Amino acid sequence: MEYQQTADSLLTTLRVWDELLPGKGKIRLIACGGTALTLLGYKEATKDIDFLVPDSTEYKRLANFLMEAGYENIGGYKWRREGETAEYDLFPGKAVFMTELLISPLEKDGHRIIKKFKKLYLGVLNSVDLMITKLARGSETDYQDCLMLLRNENINWKQFEERYKEAAKYSINYGTEEEKAMKRFAHLKRLFQEKRGK
Repeated sequence: MEYQQTADSLLTTLRVWDELLPGKGKIRLIACGGTALTLLGYKEATKDIDFLVPDSTEYKRLANFLMEAGYENIGGYKWRREGETAEYDLFPGKAVFMTELLISPLEKDGHRIIKKFKKLYLGVLNSVDLMITKLARGSETDYQDCLMLLRNENINWKQFEERYKEAAKYSINYGTEEEKAMKRFAHLKRLFQEKRGK
C-alpha cells in the first residue's frame, strides 16, 4: 500500500518544521497538485507533497533547514529523509515541474491562505492555475481533478479558457506542443459538457 498523507498529518509535519526553523521571517509554501486538493478537502490524502516556494531567498532558507534536519535532495525537486516514506517536491519560483505559471502565486489572487504558523505560511494555488498545471500532464486522474474543481469552485470558464490559452503559448512545458495542450483543453471541455448534460 502506497503511503498517503492526509491534511492533518501534513499540518503536523509543518508544525514541527515551524518549531525547528532557525532565524526570523516567513517562508511561504504554496501547495499545488494533489496536496492542494487534499488541503482544500476534495481528496482524503495525497501520496506526493507538492509545494511551490516562489521566493528564492525563502527557498534557500528552507533547503538549508531541510539538509540540517536530515533530509536529502534525491533528484530534481524531490526531498526525503531516510527512514521516512513521505517525499516532498519543492518547486522554486513559479514553475510546477516544467509548467511555468503566468503570474507568481504570491501576487494578488495567486493563492488562498490555509494556515499561518509562526514562521511558515501555507497557502494553496488558485484553482485556475491549479487546473492549468493539472492539464499540463493530462492523465485521467488530472482530468477528474479538474472536473472536481469545476464542480466545487467558483470558476469562470471563459476566464479559465483565456488564461489556459495564454499559458499554452508561453509555458516551458508546452513550448512547441501548444497544439497538444489545446487538445487536452478540448478534451476537458467535452468531459465538462458531458457531466453537465450538454
